[in-house]
Order: sequence, then C-alpha cells, then structure tokens
Amino acid sequence: MAPSAPTPAYRRLGVEERRRQLLEAALSLFAHRVPEDVSLDHVAEAAGVSRPLVYRYFPGGKQQLYEAALRSAAEELQHCFDEPCEGPLLRRLAHALDRYLAFVDQHDAGFQALLQGGSVVETSRTTAIVDGVRRTAAEHILSHLEVTEPGLRLRMTVRMWITAVEAASLIWLDEGKQPPHDELRDWLVEQFTAVLSVTAGRDPQTAALVRALADDA
Repeated sequence: MAPSAPTPAYRRLGVEERRRQLLEAALSLFAHRVPEDVSLDHVAEAAGVSRPLVYRYFPGGKQQLYEAALRSAAEELQHCFDEPCEGPLLRRLAHALDRYLAFVDQHDAGFQALLQGGSVVETSRTTAIVDGVRRTAAEHILSHLEVTEPGLRLRMTVRMWITAVEAASLIWLDEGKQPPHDELRDWLVEQFTAVLSVTAGRDPQTAALVRALADDA
C-alpha cells in the first residue's frame, strides 16, 4: 500500500503578520456593516482564528480593533500623497491621484470603512483618524503649491476639493469603478483647476497662483 501524503504542518504566523491578518478581516467586515453589527466572533471567523486569539491582540475589544483597522487604512492612504516636488504641479497632482485611486481600487473595503467610519462611530479618536488623512492631503497640496501662508479662501478651496475627491471615489465604487481610472483622474485634476479659478475671482493670492500654474503648464 502506498504511503499516505504527509499532513501539511500548521504554520504559526508572526505577531505583526497575525495582527495584519486580523486588521484586514476587520476592515472587510466594517466596510459592509455598521460597527454595531460586527462582533469579535465575526472577525475571528473571517480570519479563521479563535475569539480568544482576537482578544489577545486587541484586549480592548471591538472598539480597539475598529480604531486600529481605521488607523491602518489611514496610514496607507496618507502615503498616496507623497510626491517629489519636481515637474509641473498638475502632473504631480495627477501622479498622487493615480496612487490614491489605485488604493481605492485595490482596497475598496478598507477605503469605505475609513471614510464611513468617521460618520458611523461618534468618537473623538475615530474622527481624528479620518480627519488626519484629509489634513495630510491638504498639507501636501499646499506644499506643492509652494504657499507658505495660505489664506482662508485658498485653504477652504483645497479642503473642499479633497472632500469632492472622497465623494467621487465612493461614488466610483458604487458605479462599478466607472468611468475608467485614467478618465476619473483627469476629471478630478480639471476640477481642481476649475475651483481654483473660481476662487481666484475673489482672492488675489489664488489669482496669482492660477497665473503661475498657467505659466507652468
């Protein structure tokens, strides 16, 4: 009789690898349900582990796990805005949007969980996590604009555009990721120049910036 095949050995995950596995499982669940409808048993089942193991990594329970999952998505999303200050500004903005939309495309569950979390869970910590992504994006954009002391209208314009990008990304997911990535990216860049042009009619600082962008194109 032929010998039976050996049973594959169970591979124990390292601490960081296991933590990442639990966070990914949690993000997927939180993206499609309100936090109140997700239990640690659900997270354990999605990750293929026991409930006590989830508690071992997150002794604070579901709230700690939820906040850690949001923070994980936020940190990755913030890196999308890292872009060298070289070349035309709108090309740099397009490169950053390419990475941003690639994140949305590849991590749609985490992206939805991140943005929906700020409105679903009323805690100062989760709100700070979501707002941190927006602040980072605004700081990067203003840095690329080379404006050291942006006025109120310029700051508001940049922040409003970031909100529009978030909304467009969520709608894009709802619409089956249509229009295509490249078309959406170009559309958002065009919207950025359009809102700057509107603000330029009321703000000399933004008007000077719009002229500089035209010369840089």
